[in-house]
Amino acid sequence: MQATGVVTNLSVGDTAEAREFYEGFLGLSVEGFDLGWVLNLRSPDGRASVQLVSRDATAPVDSVMSVHAGDQVESAYDDAQRRGLEIVYPLTTEPWGVRRFFVRAPDGNVINIVSHVDD
Repeated sequence: MQATGVVTNLSVGDTAEAREFYEGFLGLSVEGFDLGWVLNLRSPDGRASVQLVSRDATAPVDSVMSVHAGDQVESAYDDAQRRGLEIVYPLTTEPWGVRRFFVRAPDGNVINIVSHVDD
């Protein structure tokens, strides 16, 4: 797989409440999307981004980062299985328009491997 982007997923109690700090203080003022439970904010030049996650809507655990896989999400899933990696959440097409799976890295971190329509 060749990652096309990586975004940190920060666990927050409430995305709306956390928004003021990340927008007001850090200047991440461009909203990529807001699904209520996950909010993507970016800098105006697009060089910095973060996702604030209160609780994943469908997966059993939250991930620490999202890795964009473009059109390679299926092959990445097959490769993860071939390598014997722990699949925490199986390859799923989500109602909000992404295809993704979660894998546990050897260090224990859970990674969201995702394909967006616009990847």
